[in-house]
Amino acid sequence: MKDKVCIVTGANSGIGKATALGLANLGATIIMLCRDKSRGELAMSDIIAKSGNESINLLLADLSSQQSIRQFVSDFKKRYDKLHVLINNAGVNLSKRYETVDGLERSFAINALAPFLLMNLLREILMDSAPARIINVASSMQRKTINFDDLQFEKHYPSWKVYSHSKAAVVLLTYEFARQLSGTGVTVNCLHPGAVKTNILRDYKRIIKFFAKLFLYFAKSPEKGAETSILLASSPDLENTSGKYFKNKKEAKSKEITYDKSIAKRLWDICANLTKLDKY
Repeated sequence: MKDKVCIVTGANSGIGKATALGLANLGATIIMLCRDKSRGELAMSDIIAKSGNESINLLLADLSSQQSIRQFVSDFKKRYDKLHVLINNAGVNLSKRYETVDGLERSFAINALAPFLLMNLLREILMDSAPARIINVASSMQRKTINFDDLQFEKHYPSWKVYSHSKAAVVLLTYEFARQLSGTGVTVNCLHPGAVKTNILRDYKRIIKFFAKLFLYFAKSPEKGAETSILLASSPDLENTSGKYFKNKKEAKSKEITYDKSIAKRLWDICANLTKLDKY
């Protein structure tokens, strides 16, 4: 991975940090996209110390804010003229409904719209840097339908369904983007990292977190959870693999709905409208 420039979102903890460290160990230049400066700096120092790789940099962005994402892309392009790997790792699982500064449901905004916007805003630099790769961290928890009638869950907010709904959207958008980028030298894949010991349930009540800890006692470490992301980012054998879903470092099947091209295109058009791509 020497001379390869990689962006990892949510790189200050959990799977994101483990992914950044794994790629740093392979010699890559890492751009850690984090929201919190102090936590990002601590994680960056730790990754540099453990890997011996000093080509680790921190850029800040709030992935719930489209303006912040656009500013990140602008800052990145001022510093770098190449991008070989984009890993959309950051995600949230929220216990109740929150709205972003853009007036959107926060879980869908961070889990689905942020990767969508980053993929589109970084499309040209990825194509110019080809061969290049986009990796989206999804989940095996994928809803069997997309709630087009209430995409923002304003009527009812079943938290786990909202999370799995956003992850189904990630897979659909991955496949659609892979189709759009076919033949460009940029591949787009997604993955289920497995049940991993992370703090993704920090927003939930204490009793839920207690039972989650019991379940996660048997879960993977963040390092194990990052293995599929690292494989997809670095393996020469996967350079031409695109539009696929991976689990435990192997290609797997996602939910049936995610292969529906008409649903993917409809979702794509809605996301383009919600992120105002047509105005830029």
